[in-house]
Amino acid sequence: MGKLDQSETPIFSSLKDEYAARNMAPFHVPGHKQGRGIDKDFYDYIGPNIFKIDVTIFEMVDGLHHPKSHIKKALALTADTFGAKESFFTVNGTSGGIQAMILSAVKPGEKILVPRNIHVSVSSGVILSGAIPIYMQPEIDSNNGIVHGVSPSTVEHALSQHPDAKAVLVINPTYYGTSTDLVSIVDLVHSYDIPLLVDEAHGPHLCFSDELPISAMAAGADACTQSTHKLLGALTQGSILHIQGEMIEGSRVRKVLSMLQTTSPSYPLLASLDVARKQVALQGKELVAQAISNARWLRQAINTIEGMHCFGEEVLDYQGVFAFDPTKITVSARALGLTGFQLEKILTSEFDIQVELSDFYNVLFITSYADSKDDLMVVLQALGDISKEYTRKTNNATIPVVNYLSKTPRMLDNPREAFFATKTRCLLSEAVGKKSGESIMVYPPGIPILYPGEEITDEIVRYIDMLKLTNISVQGLEDSSLEYINIIEDKVCSSNIFRAPSVHDYYDEVEPSQCSTVMFEPDIMKTG
Repeated sequence: MGKLDQSETPIFSSLKDEYAARNMAPFHVPGHKQGRGIDKDFYDYIGPNIFKIDVTIFEMVDGLHHPKSHIKKALALTADTFGAKESFFTVNGTSGGIQAMILSAVKPGEKILVPRNIHVSVSSGVILSGAIPIYMQPEIDSNNGIVHGVSPSTVEHALSQHPDAKAVLVINPTYYGTSTDLVSIVDLVHSYDIPLLVDEAHGPHLCFSDELPISAMAAGADACTQSTHKLLGALTQGSILHIQGEMIEGSRVRKVLSMLQTTSPSYPLLASLDVARKQVALQGKELVAQAISNARWLRQAINTIEGMHCFGEEVLDYQGVFAFDPTKITVSARALGLTGFQLEKILTSEFDIQVELSDFYNVLFITSYADSKDDLMVVLQALGDISKEYTRKTNNATIPVVNYLSKTPRMLDNPREAFFATKTRCLLSEAVGKKSGESIMVYPPGIPILYPGEEITDEIVRYIDMLKLTNISVQGLEDSSLEYINIIEDKVCSSNIFRAPSVHDYYDEVEPSQCSTVMFEPDIMKTG
């Protein structure tokens, strides 16, 4: 194959120039017929052109599941841009891509090593595959109240305890922009002749700057999925799955994606992936460099505001942190007596600023090359005004520091068994020794203390009871009062379609993966 022309946009051009420009008579779905059947208020707000390219699958525009022309060419251009052997578009986000990676790498009953703080899509992929997850404890940053990646030593320990694992999945970079030593982890995993899968949702821009953490493909990972829509110029839900090497078969990935994705993909979404690739292929280094420069300026300026703190390069001294993405701006106003939740509410209600997320300690601002310095000045001004207001109000108010329960409970049912099992409601105080039917997540640090199928211990119940006395966010339980929990009835799995082998079919006891040094203490409240 000759050198590819990255200025081309095969999908977008076919929609715009081959279909819409011809004023085709649309006797096909969708039923709005190029916008004529769309509600007028919506049509007037959106404008006409997007409806003209909202089409279905036919030869003129190619098909996502069996690409032969325009989409096939767009995928080749994408693989070339991101340094992959083969790339795949996903129209159900990185969540769909992660599930596809897992289903392409492991079979029912096989072990996969994953961080304890996995995204829900990883849990879904494990359930769909019938695999057995072996959890690795990520590094907890008690200073900033966040979780970093798993360290190479943690991966090495987990592999030594489970040498029969068939794949390893890691998150890199984290939501907050920290990255582990991915090259070392690749080498470790490959020494066991198994693939490394990377949840790279927050790293589609990494390969366009040497000032950013190394990308999964450059590090030698076998597969990764990136959220093109999160940090590049694609529409929401537009993501890309990349593979390289021989351990993950492209034909397998295609079959799995065809199972997981709609047979009616959004062509505006596909076109946005096409043009986003073109943009970074031609201008990525310049655009990302500007984003980094602006973000560094903002971070430095925020740290001059009384009561505000935005961590930076100093985080490289922490366990589990090898590199850092400066475009992620994590701000704490703890010194002003404000939680991250409170700070987000103030920014939204009083300053018309919407952040990406808040946790107990922080708010996270996502910046990209689309943000100008004037845009960032709005953030700086708002934080300055909040500082002036709350320095007067709070005096020496403090936010409690939380000690985390980091011991991994025993897995009694694998996730697929737990998903299909019959569940009943039980008082939490009477649930000790039973199997959890729900996930329980505590923020900070964002690590589940229970997954479905795991044993509810007295330690966990006491920990949750103590959390009730705080404003710490506990998520996952249907009962928001935290008095009741769904438990699994000790019966045969209710699904007769498929039963994955139980953990008991493999070993009597699941060894907990290497845990963080931050251990449970009965007194979870300390001021600081």
